[in-house]
Amino acid sequence: MIGEPIHILARPGDIAEKVIVAGDPGRVDYIAGMLEEPRLVSSNRGFRTYTGKYKDQIFTVACHGIGGPSTAIVFEELRMLGAKIIIRLGTAGGLIRELDLGDIVIPNIACYYKGSGTISAYMPGLAPPTAPSYDVLEALVNEARNKLKRFWIAPVVSSDAYYAEDEEFISQWVKVGATAVEMECATIFALGYLRRIKTGAILIITDNLVDKSRMRIDEKTAKWVEEAGNIVFEALRKIKI
Repeated sequence: MIGEPIHILARPGDIAEKVIVAGDPGRVDYIAGMLEEPRLVSSNRGFRTYTGKYKDQIFTVACHGIGGPSTAIVFEELRMLGAKIIIRLGTAGGLIRELDLGDIVIPNIACYYKGSGTISAYMPGLAPPTAPSYDVLEALVNEARNKLKRFWIAPVVSSDAYYAEDEEFISQWVKVGATAVEMECATIFALGYLRRIKTGAILIITDNLVDKSRMRIDEKTAKWVEEAGNIVFEALRKIKI
């Protein structure tokens, strides 16, 4: 791809090789607050992007917005600016009753509807790999084992339509093994293989579509994000580029 970023208005030296992305600008601000002296390098179009130090390494934390199209734009522009590893720290809805609010799911694959959405625009007629990079998955799992009593390594489904997740949707995807639904992992994983960028994800369960439980926005939210953030930062420190 030729050209320069037109949404993330930063220079190549502003973006670290190791990047954490999230959809919610508020969550991006919170994760960036875990860095030493985070510097806001771009806020154009709402894609807030920070760079700073965590222990002995430099990291970038960026907002990818909602859904595949927005995420693909941010992924591509972070790559143009020097990113080599991109990990999504996101939220998801549980599709099985066993998932509680605050549970962590580390996706080992992201399902999606073949022939539709952003992935099809990149690779028409193909079903590209939508799994995380193995070394990223391994690092996230190892850190989760060190820090959590309970977490899940499981398939998720990336949906393009937030309000289309009805009973039939749940039944179809649970039948093929999906445990949670979100909107961006499949795009990130597919573009990772296409662009030769390492990828991974860690997801916080913030609602459960089976029992209709919903998260309150309170002090628990920050605790869950900080917990997941510590796992991602420590995993990224150990991954070789």
